[in-house]
Amino acid sequence: MTVCIAEKPSVARDIAAVLGATAQHQGYMEGNGYQVTWTFGHLCELKYPEDYHEQWKSWSLSQLPMLPRPFGIRLKNDEGVERQFKVIESLMKKADCIINCGDAGQEGELIQRWVMQKVGVTCPVKRLWISSLTEEAVREGFRNLEDASKRDSLYHAGLCRAIGDWVLGMNATRLYTLKYGRGGVGVPPLSVGRVQTPTLALIVKRQREIENFVPEPYWVLATEYRNTLFTAQKGKYKNEDEAREALEKITGCPFTVTSVATKRGREAPLKLYDLTSLQVDCNKKFGFAADVTLNVIQSLYEKHVATYPRVDTTFLSDDIYPKCPGILGGIAAGYMELMEPLRGGMLKKSKKVFDSSKVTDHHAIIPTGVAPKGLNDMEAKVFDLVARRFISVFYPDCVFDTTTVEGESADVPFKVQGRHIVEEGWRVVYNHDKKTQDDDDETQKDEERLLPDFVKGESGPHRPRLSKKMTTPPKPYTEATLLRAMETAGKTVDNEELREAMKENGIGRPSTRAAIIQTLFRRRYIRLERKSLYATPTGCELIDIIHEELLKSAELTGLWEKKLRDIERKTYDAGKFVEEIKQMVTLIVKQVIGDPSNRRVAFTPESVKTKKRAKQ
Repeated sequence: MTVCIAEKPSVARDIAAVLGATAQHQGYMEGNGYQVTWTFGHLCELKYPEDYHEQWKSWSLSQLPMLPRPFGIRLKNDEGVERQFKVIESLMKKADCIINCGDAGQEGELIQRWVMQKVGVTCPVKRLWISSLTEEAVREGFRNLEDASKRDSLYHAGLCRAIGDWVLGMNATRLYTLKYGRGGVGVPPLSVGRVQTPTLALIVKRQREIENFVPEPYWVLATEYRNTLFTAQKGKYKNEDEAREALEKITGCPFTVTSVATKRGREAPLKLYDLTSLQVDCNKKFGFAADVTLNVIQSLYEKHVATYPRVDTTFLSDDIYPKCPGILGGIAAGYMELMEPLRGGMLKKSKKVFDSSKVTDHHAIIPTGVAPKGLNDMEAKVFDLVARRFISVFYPDCVFDTTTVEGESADVPFKVQGRHIVEEGWRVVYNHDKKTQDDDDETQKDEERLLPDFVKGESGPHRPRLSKKMTTPPKPYTEATLLRAMETAGKTVDNEELREAMKENGIGRPSTRAAIIQTLFRRRYIRLERKSLYATPTGCELIDIIHEELLKSAELTGLWEKKLRDIERKTYDAGKFVEEIKQMVTLIVKQVIGDPSNRRVAFTPESVKTKKRAKQ
């Protein structure tokens, strides 16, 4: 008998239906030579400190650092988990072969490997690796099963991530709580983590920049000529006297156009969605929290209408291209008008979309081609984003003319730029919601701005003006901008290509960033005000009290993240990564225990709202 194990009951039912395993049993389905069972996410976890040594049960500085050798796993202490594990164990003990049908990613690999380790599996194990749950994808996956050993490096990376989080989280949380915590009834420990602490540090740093910001005045010199506002090329005048001198100089003098230049440009369609960019757009457009978007796109995946969501690439592999006409045809009923220009010819194939070298385990999030039915409002909104993005990449580039007009008055140079869209191209796909999109939406960043027809050498009267303005502080993080900051290890990156390259060193993984933000809310380290994120007093003081940059540096955490990716690629040693984490924690314990200060971190009570989100 072949035993298949999936990550959720719903996924198991889909796989069982394809395999013909239709007989229902307690905890599994059977038929056609298969038994299909499931986990509920993690059934197993790394052992608790007290599982290794009794003295580690009590929190004591003298027992730190806790560094188990070797690490072990345990079954979660949950009645439902224990009951399902007994079913899995009885099936696997009798199995001739096991097929790991867990989610095709690092976490999915870890979940099922731990279960099989706990059971003590000795029979051959195969791996199902699919990017969607459609019947076609499942059948193709079973025709091309991999040997489980092919994904060993994926498991090693996941195991290193779990061990690193345990070593740092368990030790640093006890260390900082015992050394700097308030203690007392109802006061939670000071939670410190490999990803959550650098993320909190980003928010605190931005908050301090805002709090300490001192506005400074500056002056902008402009003039209106032929109902068009030209701005002085000098830019900001920081000295008022200098600005007024320039104003007086040009007052009463004619304005002369010195240059008119038009340059044609092309704008390629936006990149396909990875999980982070989808979460960013859903936060901007709909106010969805990152975890809400993840749950919705996961639901669309399980309903067979979208591909695997926990991805960090915006590319498709070349073998997807022949399937694209069928995918478009499957969703055409909802987008008939947009499909019309794509009919009757070959679909465009751009290297900015199809590039197998940019795809490892999974491609970008796209529709599967299954027509969506029975979607709720949130699912319909997210599916529409994914569908339109996919449709748009087959449209031609947007073609536009940028006209730059330069002029001068009394030797003071001015300039204005205008933009005229010649061919809308892919932007047609987004015309439906121009009025509802956020001002900072990428598809609206270059609004058309028409200029009169200027001629070089023309001259005439103008109306100069001088405006006093004040510098403004940086904006607080929203979930959208925080996700981008996590993706680029805290660096401000607007360029899409550069952002893609920096994903290697981002903090956290696309699949875990939403959970990290939720943890900060749950610990009462951050709060939400409208769409802006602010650190609570506890969050601020925790970051202030951590002097060890290794714990709160987004850049350093990003380097650890890259090492985990390199372990997955077999270019970095897993054992070396774990040893580095242990050495780092040992050093931190020594430094903190040696701190002679008597500082304590404030506690943010539950009465302070740390989370307030509108129900969608």
